[in-house]
Amino acid sequence: MRRIIDNDYFIMLGRLILGGVFIYASWYKIIEPGAFAKSIWYYHMVPGSFINLMALILPWIELLVGLALIVGIWFRGAVLLVNGMLVMFIIALTSAIARNLDIDCGCFKAAESATSSAWETLIRDLIYMVFSVPMLFTRSRRWMLVGGKAPTKPATPQSAALSG
Repeated sequence: MRRIIDNDYFIMLGRLILGGVFIYASWYKIIEPGAFAKSIWYYHMVPGSFINLMALILPWIELLVGLALIVGIWFRGAVLLVNGMLVMFIIALTSAIARNLDIDCGCFKAAESATSSAWETLIRDLIYMVFSVPMLFTRSRRWMLVGGKAPTKPATPQSAALSG
């Protein structure tokens, strides 16, 4: 399992997929915060006084997290936020399914009725978790703007004595 979690190509693929998805998802929400606020309201999970604030802040967090994943800066923080948001989205979708709500997820555009099934969106988010969870535990630092070198083994007392 460690070989998969630390595989530079798997982690980079996950960074590109998740980063691209989060950047793309943030775009309409930044442009149309009112429509996104309606999408949040349709879930009936957030108190009314927080809906507008959430509609203004969440898209910018998604954009910054997506950029951070792709570029490779603030990696651990970005990965924690991605996983937290995915869990939050999964809980909201599961709640909507359990309550038989016919709503659009509000992921990529606002709609009053469902354009794709909540089940499809839930499955898609679970697939995203296949890429995001290993990033919590990876040691891969390849192709990152910050910390791009693979971690080296710490010096042992024997190697320090030999070098000088």
